[in-house]
Amino acid sequence: MNSFTVSVGNMVNIIIISAGLGICTMIILLLISGSRLRREVTRYFILFFGTITLYVGSHLARQLMEGQPGNGIQVAINAVTFLEFVASGFMAWLFSQLTLYIANPDRHQKLFSRLFTGALIFHIILMIVNLIKPLCFYFDSGNIYHRAPGYILSNLAHLFMLLIDTGLMLRWKDRFRRQTRIAFWIYIIAPVIAIVIQVFIRDVQFIILVTIGAAVYMSGVIMQDLVMKYEQQRTDATRIGTELSLATNIQTSMLPHIFPAFPMRSEFDIYASMDPAKEVGGDFYDYFLIDDDHLGMVIADVSGKGVPAALFMMASKIILQSVAIMGYSPAEVLKRTNDSICSNNEAEMFVTVWLGILELPTGKLTMANAGHEYPTIRQPGGEFELFNDKHGFVIGGMEGMSYKEQEIQMQPGSKLFVYTDGVAEATNSENEMYGTERMINALNIAPDASPEQILKNVRADVDSFVKEAEQFDDLTMLCIEYKGRR
Repeated sequence: MNSFTVSVGNMVNIIIISAGLGICTMIILLLISGSRLRREVTRYFILFFGTITLYVGSHLARQLMEGQPGNGIQVAINAVTFLEFVASGFMAWLFSQLTLYIANPDRHQKLFSRLFTGALIFHIILMIVNLIKPLCFYFDSGNIYHRAPGYILSNLAHLFMLLIDTGLMLRWKDRFRRQTRIAFWIYIIAPVIAIVIQVFIRDVQFIILVTIGAAVYMSGVIMQDLVMKYEQQRTDATRIGTELSLATNIQTSMLPHIFPAFPMRSEFDIYASMDPAKEVGGDFYDYFLIDDDHLGMVIADVSGKGVPAALFMMASKIILQSVAIMGYSPAEVLKRTNDSICSNNEAEMFVTVWLGILELPTGKLTMANAGHEYPTIRQPGGEFELFNDKHGFVIGGMEGMSYKEQEIQMQPGSKLFVYTDGVAEATNSENEMYGTERMINALNIAPDASPEQILKNVRADVDSFVKEAEQFDDLTMLCIEYKGRR
């Protein structure tokens, strides 16, 4: 029977390695049980410490089997040593990926990632070759570990990756916090110092102790840094959400939203809606009494989306209404509004506008169009049809533009429906647009319905068409029924 003896040096190594395995296992369990890190970051650190555990565990297995005779032991000890060397390569690769993630070297990201992966593949192939022809290490007949003449080859991939890591940290050092830089340098330099010490004290595996200690310290710093970053992002997101909610309320309050709009006026019934694609939108509608006999109506679409479009929308709405109330014709209102916006339009945004002024005693509708969608008209007893009015240039596009007017006679029971391009250009999951033909069909589902119901019919038809597809543009509609004076 073979006696199993353990030297003092091996006993120290076993204690060090066992403690390291315990630390890595504890960290993995803590990560699995839940952390405040993002899922992909948690997976990374689980893989990182799992690889360290494999590296340390295989080293412990080699330590325990080394010197034990038998062919079965020889096969097993070669296998665990292969795993130990491959795991060390994965550790270097994972550390390099973390360095690359934090340095984020702009357009060179893919290049460095391919270099790291190429070095890892070289290392794995080298270890496979070593199983056939010992280049880096071998075990003698007594299963004692020996370094082969080509042992330096087993460190080439690690050295290559560490050199690139060092370059990344020096070139993009501003992207690392000071404490993070210190942690990374410790992880790089400490093993080198341990290797130098181990030249003089061979019995104790300082490299294992230092690798685990440096990995734990570096990972702790990175995790703390990321948690602080995520907390700040969450705080910022909450603040932005609150501000956007407030902006939505402000924008909504600026649009007429109380219906019936003019309960004391029996000459017309009007209804409008605006559903932004984002928290705030660039579309807007408006209607207002210019005087006792004239009703102004506006529907418009600002270029762009989000907060900038919403700010431009509010400015445009105020200018349009202010000019219209002064009693100008629709064409003159658009001209003066365009000149006013162009005089101070550093953002170079523009807005398409349809403007109509309805003479309430007679039903005469005068309209002007600045690059907006065609309106739809329905005369009593008929169906909704597109009205091809004359388009002018968009508001805010060029100073000094003029606009043309057109008139149409509305009879009691006539209806007008105007909209923004978000209706016709609503898109389903097959990337097919809703289109004006479907919109006209939806309008004619119940052409005698009230303006409110007509808008609901169109919106329901749009929703049925797009289904689960995301809304990419604001949906804004306005409908008026002229009833005449009684």
